[in-house]
Amino acid sequence: QVQLVESGGDSVQSGGSLRLSCTYTGNNFDMAWFRRAPGKEREGVAAIDNTGLTFYANSVKGRFTVSQDNAKKTLYLQMNSLKPEDTAMYYCAADFYRRSGWWADILNYDYWGQGTQVTVSS
Repeated sequence: QVQLVESGGDSVQSGGSLRLSCTYTGNNFDMAWFRRAPGKEREGVAAIDNTGLTFYANSVKGRFTVSQDNAKKTLYLQMNSLKPEDTAMYYCAADFYRRSGWWADILNYDYWGQGTQVTVSS
């Protein structure tokens, strides 16, 4: 059983920065960050596979950076130049079976954290 616990969400002003963390049990799986804004579907934000290859949604490229510290079993999402449209609940997810396919497909992920809220005010 893989357990994921997110932290680091907060309320910030537009242009600010936050770093989200996700601690996990187990290892050797692909991981990702998703978010769900009010009234919208959950969407992929960024992912990192077990080789360190990263993927980003177009809306966050150049502003967000996903990274992983395997020794600490922690996934990070550094978020810079935050915008009000980044306001959402952010979730980390683990693809235990390291499936091929589109990194932002929710169905590829077996385990989810409970989320951490990010609110960006203008």
